[in-house]
Order: sequence, then structure tokens, then C-alpha cells
Amino acid sequence: MGLVLTNNVSSLTAQNNLNSTNNALSKSLERLSTGLKVNRGADGPAALVISEQQRAQIAGIRSAIDNTNKAVSLVQTGEGALNEINSLLGKVRGLVLDSNNVGVNDSNALAANQAEINNALNTITSIANQTQFGTKKLLDGSASLTATSSNAAATATATGSITAGSYGVTGVTAATRANVQGQTKLDAAFTAGNTETLTVNGVNVSYVQGATAAASMTAAQTAINNVADRTGVRASIDSTGANPRMVMYSNNWGSGNKITVSSDTAAANSVLGTPTANNDGTDIAGSIAGVAASGKGNTLSAVSGAGSGLSVTFNSQAAGDTYTSAANNPFTSDATATTVTVDDTKSLLFQIGANAGQTAQVALSDSRANALGKGVSGNVTDMTKIDVTKLSTNKSLSSDFLKVVDKAIGDVTSQRGQLGAFQANTLQSNANNLQTTLQNTTAAESTIRDTDFASEIAMFTKLQTQLQAGSTVLGNANQLTQLVAGLLRG
Repeated sequence: MGLVLTNNVSSLTAQNNLNSTNNALSKSLERLSTGLKVNRGADGPAALVISEQQRAQIAGIRSAIDNTNKAVSLVQTGEGALNEINSLLGKVRGLVLDSNNVGVNDSNALAANQAEINNALNTITSIANQTQFGTKKLLDGSASLTATSSNAAATATATGSITAGSYGVTGVTAATRANVQGQTKLDAAFTAGNTETLTVNGVNVSYVQGATAAASMTAAQTAINNVADRTGVRASIDSTGANPRMVMYSNNWGSGNKITVSSDTAAANSVLGTPTANNDGTDIAGSIAGVAASGKGNTLSAVSGAGSGLSVTFNSQAAGDTYTSAANNPFTSDATATTVTVDDTKSLLFQIGANAGQTAQVALSDSRANALGKGVSGNVTDMTKIDVTKLSTNKSLSSDFLKVVDKAIGDVTSQRGQLGAFQANTLQSNANNLQTTLQNTTAAESTIRDTDFASEIAMFTKLQTQLQAGSTVLGNANQLTQLVAGLLRG
């Protein structure tokens, strides 16, 4: 290229290269000062998009770890309260066992034991009402599952981690109570004013006969039902045939509830006559959500399958104590197929993942005294119905009291086991996995976004040297026009 004066192309070339080097050096300085190799979209559009998504994920994972740890604290709060309730139930069980020793205990000793039992039960209810995490109550039933039944004669309860939805209860074989069915009686068999004493499960029950079978049976029915809490037996009158007959049935549903009855009056003059049947009770049978369930008394409980944790209790088909028909009587439970709907609206929901839908939930059953020990066959329906002072006149209650306490202990222990499994298998395992995910996601984001200082320092040094050389070359290029001036001087 010839020597020219108007356009110094060599200088322009040197300037262009020097500017490029200077820009590259500025970016290198930026990377070194910020520690990031992608500081704006222009530095790497695809890398920026991926990096920002990973940053959002990292922030979400950190929040999820915090959420999980808070959930662990809540579960430990509930489990700690249940541990104390377990201890109190152990004391109640000891007091019940002590009270059962009726050969030694007098009424004063039983009253003292009952006072201590009442105190323990009040404390259990107080603990359940007062246990809370922040302002959220845990054990008063406000965080429990609810279950509703399509059958008016059936009640359902749901515990554990059963999923909300509808569950079919099918193939139900009704439970029965133990029952004694008397002989149909004619009016002429009774003498008004005669006193008959029936011995029912070891308890003497006396009544005064009337002039007719109906009057005598009504008097006998009243007398038997008045002491049903002592004998475990109730009475009804079957008036479906030409002549009435007396029927007796156990308070409890299911097997092992046999009735023994005898009379001090000859069969011809007895309200029972010669009983035509003396049947033991039978347990309910059926399936829940298509899986065979465990039947105890009139309660069907799912122990496996999708419905695990669901229990359905089928009540008597009869209204009151009136025997209306063989299919509708006081000692046969309902046997209708039922749909149970479980609602988990009140259960505790935890966000334990970085994304929508990554949640876990747990329900905490009502642990107040009146909610413990339910569903046991017997004359005692829950913990608050324990009254050991009655043992002085009704020794048969001893087993009922103990069964209710044992069921209450089982209820609380099962709840503690559920919470322990939820903490260990769901929350803590999830936290460990989140920590690993956080580490790997952070490493991936670092690879995309962070400055490699070893490489960048080498580049920075190279660019510094190149900038110095470019400045020297630019100076030399600017001196080329002086050669033209020398030629003009000649």
C-alpha cells in the first residue's frame, strides 16, 4: 500500500484492534471483580436463562429445607405431648388394675383411685387442648381427618395417612350380639303378684309378674335393663308372633359375649320358659376399598390397602329395645353396603419441595380423654366413662375398664408411631435429599455462571500485554504521515 496523507488506514486498523482488546480487558476485569462470567444477557443468553432458572430452584430448595425443618419441629412438639399422655395413661392403667383388686379395696380406696384417675384424665385433656405450634393447636381434633358415611346406621373414623376420597365398604356380614330367645308364653302361664328371680350372668334380677304375659314380660324387661351395666345384658320383647316372648342380648357386639341365665321359677311359670336358642355373638366381616378388613364386634377396620386407617362401626337396625322382626332386631347390626368419604381439609399440609405440588400432609387425631379408647366392645365407651367406684357392686366392669385403657394406650402409641414414621421417612429423608439436590444444583449453576479465576487471570494478563503492544503499534502507525512530510521537503 502506498504512502497517503488523507487516510491513515494503518492507524485505523491499530485503533480498531486496540479498542477490541480494551473491551475484552474491561469484560475480563468485570468477571474478576464480580466473580461471574455471565453478568448480563449479552454475555451468554442461553447461559443466563438456564442460570436464572437454577437460581430460582436453589432459592426454592433452601426454602423447602427450612420448611421441612419447621415441620420436624412441629411433629416433635406433638409427639412430645403424646409421650406425656402415654405416661399418664400408664398411671391410669395401674390405678385400674389396683382398683380391680376388689377383694382388698373398700369404697374409700376405690374413691381415692377414682379421684386420681379423674385428675389424670383432666390433665390428658388439658395437654391435648393446650399443645400448639405457634397458634396452631395440634391434639384437640382441629387437625384430624373427618369421615362421613352414606349409611345413617354406620359411623366412620379415619386415622393415619389415608388419602382423601371415597371408599366402598362391601361384602358386609352383620355382627350379632350374644342372645337368648325365650319360649313364647300364653297369658295363663303367669300368676299376678308372683316374684320371679332370674340370675343373669351371675346377677340376681327380680321382678313381680303381672296377670298377663305382656305385663310380666314388660316388668321383667324393665328389671333386666335397669341392671344392664352390671350384667352386660339387655332385654326386649318379641311380639311378632301370635304370643310374645322374651329375648335377651349382650350389650357388646361380637364373639365371646355369651349369656348365662337361669330362673328360680319352673319353666312353665317363668317369663323365659324353656329358651329356644342361646347364641354367642359373631363379629362383623367385610372389605374396605376392595381389601378384606378386620372385624371386631360391629366395627370393621382396614389394616391394609388404600383404605388402611379407616374404621366403620355398624349400629343396631332396631329402634330402641323393641324386637320388630328377624331382620330388624336389637341383636343384629346393620349390614348395608356403605360408601365412606374421607376429608383431609383439616390435616396439616407442608410444602417440602421447591416446586408446586411437592407437599406432604399428616393428620393428628383428637387426643382428649373423651376421644381415647373408643370402639371397644363393652359397657365403657371411652376413657371418661371409667368409674372404678362401681367395681364394689359390679365386678364385671373390671375387664371393660382395662380394655378401654389398653385401647387408649394403643390409640396414642399408634399416633406416635405414625408421627415418628412421618418425621423419619418423609421429613428427614426429604431434608437429606434436598441438601444433596441443593449441592448438585448449586454446582451446576456455578459451572454456568461463576468465573474460573485461573483461566480468567491468564486471559487478563494476555489482554494487558496485548493492550500495551497495541498502544505501541498505534503510536508507530500515527508516525507514518511524517514520512509523507519528509518526502515533500525533498
